[in-house]
Amino acid sequence: MGILELLLLAVGVSMDAFAVSICKGLAMKRATVRGCMTCGLWFGGFQALMPTIGFFLGALFAEAIHAIDHWVAFVLLAIIGVNMLKEVFEKEECCCCCDEQNADLSVKTMFVLAVATSIDALAVGISLAMAGDVNIWMAAVFIGLCTCGFSAAGVKIGNVFGARYEKKAQLAGGVILILIGLRILLEHLGILA
Repeated sequence: MGILELLLLAVGVSMDAFAVSICKGLAMKRATVRGCMTCGLWFGGFQALMPTIGFFLGALFAEAIHAIDHWVAFVLLAIIGVNMLKEVFEKEECCCCCDEQNADLSVKTMFVLAVATSIDALAVGISLAMAGDVNIWMAAVFIGLCTCGFSAAGVKIGNVFGARYEKKAQLAGGVILILIGLRILLEHLGILA
């Protein structure tokens, strides 16, 4: 997997955390540098950790399913992407995330949100193990840094512009993940070189 594909994957995976960060910013009276970096570091750290764990879990059984590994990678990425798209269209027009409680940046709150937004990154890590020829350390760094940047920016964007970009971010992330899964499948089937 090349640098451009890793970057696109990182952007796609980071969109859930970006959307949550927008809601965090929307709930804050004022988005401080501390608030932006708190979200960025929590979300970026977990988004880097989870695909690494997923990769090594996937590597444990990659040999056993070698004949269908490209299908597993495609299905996992497609499910994550479709779920992101589904969430976009199921959300109500009114963003209900602007209450004071959602501005909370405590360890307990951020831990739960970081885990919740990075579960899909665990599945992406398993997909990367199935895809083969992936430097997981580079992928984890890309995903972590990208998520950190998007999340920090999301707090500020949410604080300034409201929820205008939340749905667009999730829509883009879902489409990117589906396309990357499709590319993995088509390469393994010999359709793409």
